[in-house]
Amino acid sequence: MGAFHAYDIRGIYNVDFDKDIAYKVGYFLPELLSADKVLVGRDARVSSPEIHEYLLKGLTDAGADVYDIGLSTTPMVYFGTAHYGFKASVQITASHNPAEYNGMKVSRENALPVGLDTGLGQIKEWVENGRPCVPAEVKGKVHDMDIKKDYLDFLLKYKGDWSSLKIAMDVSNGMASLFVREIFGDSPAYIYENMDGSFPNHEPNPLNPKNILDLQKLVAETKSDIGVIYDGDADRVMFVDENSRFISPDLMIAVLGHYFLEERGEKGYVHQDIRSSKAVGEYLAPMGGVMNTWRVGRAYAALKLRELDGVFGGELAGHYYFRDFFYSDSGLLASILILNVVAKMKAQGVSLSQLIARIEKYQNSGEINFRVEDKLGAMNAVRDYFMSTEKSTAYMDFDGYRVEFPDWWFNIRPSNTEPYLRFLCEATSKELLDEKVAKVREILTTQFGAK
Repeated sequence: MGAFHAYDIRGIYNVDFDKDIAYKVGYFLPELLSADKVLVGRDARVSSPEIHEYLLKGLTDAGADVYDIGLSTTPMVYFGTAHYGFKASVQITASHNPAEYNGMKVSRENALPVGLDTGLGQIKEWVENGRPCVPAEVKGKVHDMDIKKDYLDFLLKYKGDWSSLKIAMDVSNGMASLFVREIFGDSPAYIYENMDGSFPNHEPNPLNPKNILDLQKLVAETKSDIGVIYDGDADRVMFVDENSRFISPDLMIAVLGHYFLEERGEKGYVHQDIRSSKAVGEYLAPMGGVMNTWRVGRAYAALKLRELDGVFGGELAGHYYFRDFFYSDSGLLASILILNVVAKMKAQGVSLSQLIARIEKYQNSGEINFRVEDKLGAMNAVRDYFMSTEKSTAYMDFDGYRVEFPDWWFNIRPSNTEPYLRFLCEATSKELLDEKVAKVREILTTQFGAK
């Protein structure tokens, strides 16, 4: 059962899960979500057709009708779920993971995420306990459904004038290739545009620095104003500036403020995850943005944004959520809106790097992984040391700990799936940042044998 995680079902196919698990997920899902109709999409991974076949067998054996939209981005499934009123949907994908991985992202009514503590845990329990799958007397039917035009029409409503921009784009051989030409036209310089679930050029994870090297080269060669790169299922997007410098995705939450808060005048809550830069909230406050900080992952972010009726939000991992999009995330919509802002800034003589310089006020360590067995003990030791030696200005104890001080802050949180602690901090100077990181290393290595 190694494939059941906090946010979705995902793992190495035929190692962590197989076609039989796919069948059982399909069989149990209609009962779990009280759904007699289920929307299903899939990515282009080599294993997706087999998972698709057995998922559909399970769904129809349970008596549910399947509405199959075929190859799709994950946000396209979210759109279909909410727009057409489905009570359940599944996207077959492993998102940004390597080619040997696959999985399933499950949503319920209004495209709300189904995570381990909101339903996947129940399915896992039924599977582990060997609950029988007895085919219904009247099996469900499979209906082919084409929603691509409706989703494209929705996205194109937000398209601005990019004629002044030079754009470089890495599609990562992923599902964004379904739409990029129809949205952005032939003007951008594209690489790895063909859909290929074996990912022959690089893994579809833009957070790994080696996977953006080709985009950075392309930006330099073409003298582009911005570089855009999608992950495998197009629910995430990341950017590099005109100097080929990677932009930390949380800072783009601040960029989106120019569209929602400034141009459209929508004041209110803006979501960020617990790892996001303090600079984001400081930049958005004068525009009318009220920052809400919450746990990492779509299973939490989409629910929280809906609960708050927030305007938009984002995460360090490159997910961006929109009230306009059923409080869900879309890499394509995020890139459209960010290109709109960048084009308007260029018209004012402001480059992307100059815009980011206005936002980025702190030195940031990036996420540092420490291999630790006693994760809770180690987290507590780091927290207790700093809170006993300095006066904190803010304290959050969900998703690990985030503790803020007058001139620096840190977040330390456990990995859901591995024996790692993830540590990140920001400070007003490089010297202070280095000092704090060194102290954390000392605590974790000497007391907990961290590697």
